[in-house]
Amino acid sequence: QVQLVESGGGSVQAGGSLRLSCAASGRTFSLFPMGWFRQAPGKGREFVAAIGPSDPSTTYADSMKGRFTIFRDNPRNTVYLQMNSLKPEDTAVYYCAVRLGSDWDYWGQGTQVTISS
Repeated sequence: QVQLVESGGGSVQAGGSLRLSCAASGRTFSLFPMGWFRQAPGKGREFVAAIGPSDPSTTYADSMKGRFTIFRDNPRNTVYLQMNSLKPEDTAVYYCAVRLGSDWDYWGQGTQVTISS
């Protein structure tokens, strides 16, 4: 049973930082890409960042480059998202996901991030 559990969300002022964590269980996650997505109120889910299995290569959405960093701790089956220089438009529910095949197959329940101006 694959399970992803996010934590670390909260409320901070613009310019602040947060670190999100996603603890995975049920597979050997070091073999698979993992990613972060977000969904703001009234908007669709958007890609934030992804990280390869053991390389680990990383990919970011343009608006997050230079502010967000994705990294993983494979022995702990955990992927992180370090978010700096946060802006009010970063307010969203953040989800982690794992890609076991050709698509993002499993998702966490999400963690709320609220940035005040």
